[in-house]
Amino acid sequence: MLRSIRLVAGCLAALALPTLAVAQDGVTPTSVLLGQSAAFSGPAAQLGLQMRDGAKLWFDQVNAQGGVHGRQIVLKTRDDKYEANLAAENTRRLISEDRVFALFAYVGTPTSQASLPIFTEAKVPFVAPFTGAELLRQPFNRYVFNVRASYYDETEAIVEHLHRIGARKIAVFHQADSYGQAGLDGTTRALTKRNLKVHATGTVQRNTTDVAEAVKALHGSQPDAVVMISAYTSTAEFVRQMKKAGSVASFYTVSFVGSKALADALGEEGHGVTISQVVPFPWSPLTPVVKDYLELARRANVEINFSTLEGFLAAKVMTEGLRRAGKDLTRERFVAALESMSSLDLGGFNVSFSAANHSGSKFVDLAMIGRGGKFVR
Repeated sequence: MLRSIRLVAGCLAALALPTLAVAQDGVTPTSVLLGQSAAFSGPAAQLGLQMRDGAKLWFDQVNAQGGVHGRQIVLKTRDDKYEANLAAENTRRLISEDRVFALFAYVGTPTSQASLPIFTEAKVPFVAPFTGAELLRQPFNRYVFNVRASYYDETEAIVEHLHRIGARKIAVFHQADSYGQAGLDGTTRALTKRNLKVHATGTVQRNTTDVAEAVKALHGSQPDAVVMISAYTSTAEFVRQMKKAGSVASFYTVSFVGSKALADALGEEGHGVTISQVVPFPWSPLTPVVKDYLELARRANVEINFSTLEGFLAAKVMTEGLRRAGKDLTRERFVAALESMSSLDLGGFNVSFSAANHSGSKFVDLAMIGRGGKFVR
């Protein structure tokens, strides 16, 4: 009888062994695999390329020093061309085929929105998306961690500045999608707070530069200022055509536009365009984390701009989460580790998460395109 019991126990233990041996997706003793879907081609390509290159600056530095708990951080990228359907398909493939541990640094509101139900159902962490949309903040989602400030924060800063300098006729030019709607909602909210209304609106389709109707509508309304919520190619074309039409409005946009890409696209016509920023000034070594970024960027010949700095900061948050999660890495341990960052100082840029709050920063600054495409504060 005793022998039979021992045999049964041994069989049960043997059956349990494969289950215990199964590793968390994307995790091996020597690596952890992250997945990123972003625009790496098409009219919004610079946004994805810059986020990726900035992140790799820090990941490569960490890997050169032995990784995190002996694991190299590997970033698998897929091109979505800034199209929602491609992003959804990429997300499915990153999770089911590539079997990534977490999703990281996605670029865009419509692309993130399309991916949201997929990674939520799979319970895969979604860290540091390059978007400030409320749909990734409300309702609260346990698997979404936003490092940057929201579009509500950015448009509030823009409207506050405009109100302070006496602008009252504030119009909105926006993409006809969830990103554009997020910016319009934020601007409307900020104006309502000051007993004002959106003066006029004009739209453009994503990944196009067909802005003629928007220019006609907004120039005809004679606004004091226009808040622009679109990608850099369409925004540049809008500013160019508004100025050609004789508009004397001032032009403002949010960080997602891709500040350096916009400045390059506009050339000398960019002078005076103001952009809200969610990271410190990338050319100021007085901020410790920027000093580290500048040293690595120059060494690796990576372009210095706001977007590569955002990717760099996102990678530092991701790395700290992996470090805090410990050697026995699982997604649930990683989520708990990020939630333990009640006040993480990256060196002049603070990030705070908790079990009830996954919006890490509310930092917003304004920067203007100056002469020669250089940025000034």
